[in-house]
Amino acid sequence: MHVADAPHLRVLRLLRDEGPVSRAELGDRLELTRPRLLAEVERLVAAGLIAEAGMAASRGGRRSTLVELDPRLRFAAVDLGASSIDIEVTNGRLEPVATYRETADIRSGPRTILQRVNELLHKARTDGAYEKLDAVGIGVPGPVSFRDGVPVSPPIMPGWDRYPVRELLAREHGCPAVVDNDVNIMAIGERHGGVAHSVDDFLFVKIGTGIGCGIHLGGTVYRGVDGCAGDIGHIQVDANGPVCSCGNTGCLEALFSGSALARDAIAAARSGESPALAERLAAALAAEESREDRGDDEREPVISITARDVADGAAEGDVTCIRLIREGGRRVGGVLATLVSFSNPSMIVIGGGLALLGHVLLAEIRSVVYRRSLPLATGNLPVVLSELGSRAGVTGAAVLASDTAFEQAS
Repeated sequence: MHVADAPHLRVLRLLRDEGPVSRAELGDRLELTRPRLLAEVERLVAAGLIAEAGMAASRGGRRSTLVELDPRLRFAAVDLGASSIDIEVTNGRLEPVATYRETADIRSGPRTILQRVNELLHKARTDGAYEKLDAVGIGVPGPVSFRDGVPVSPPIMPGWDRYPVRELLAREHGCPAVVDNDVNIMAIGERHGGVAHSVDDFLFVKIGTGIGCGIHLGGTVYRGVDGCAGDIGHIQVDANGPVCSCGNTGCLEALFSGSALARDAIAAARSGESPALAERLAAALAAEESREDRGDDEREPVISITARDVADGAAEGDVTCIRLIREGGRRVGGVLATLVSFSNPSMIVIGGGLALLGHVLLAEIRSVVYRRSLPLATGNLPVVLSELGSRAGVTGAAVLASDTAFEQAS
């Protein structure tokens, strides 16, 4: 909570994060006078945001009434990835009451993707998850103007530049909407319900199709003036490296990300450098030939090696798989060492799809960060994997949605 938060926001956030609380305890916890507290509670009850929840246990004397967030509150949380849609509809406590996940290509454009998001949310209503939504929160895999609610020149999202995502969702569902970068919502989610629950200053690093960093300072996300703070995937780490999706060369993301790892893994499989990957590539080719023999040629052929294949190969002791992971970890660790020296966080959390590379990746990142950063900055610096995993994004989107609904109740 922030010192400047209005009393009604403090009440609503406490009930969201901790559940039913007595009126007496609310007054004590928030340091509000009894008349001020009663006025806020009555206003929030009238607004349909909180409700009475029976009597509290006696503290000696007259028993106080419990209050809770209205059980009818519903928030929609949407996490768009480069190749997936994750949706949760939650209650006021941000507990999921409906969940949907499916593959989708963000490059198919905003109309196609958002139409599918709306279809899934309407399905949730048909299935009885909600009567009406109180707010929608959405994260997208690219830079976002948080103020305007639009993506801005996102490298892997053709057609999304300045698309009115917030306006469209708010109009479609008749409630406030909020749009943020995907790694920011993951950082918010991890702060709300993950390993960073009690940490005010930390970095959340998403390593997936792209690489980004959520910067959490002083208990809140730092977005920068234009909303693009934390775009570490486009820091140059090798001037002679490959061309990145952003148009520059040698970016971290071009050297180690989901797509970069797949590229290097396929090369290692085709050259025979990695027996484990060569075996998996041969199996994929055989499966594709079998599909063609059956005449099942409606979809495009997919011959690929994934991060999971590399992780499995490393677990089997394949030297090339281990090398690919360690090289990536060294590159990420080098960038993070600079950030540690600059911002002195109290924790680094690693999440995203490539977190499945596990402790081989984590150990390499830790090694570089601890070796290259000042001892004072790393003496008590844990570098850990996300606790929430794939739910970090939807959890953070739900937090943002609820905050937006609460703020508009002023």
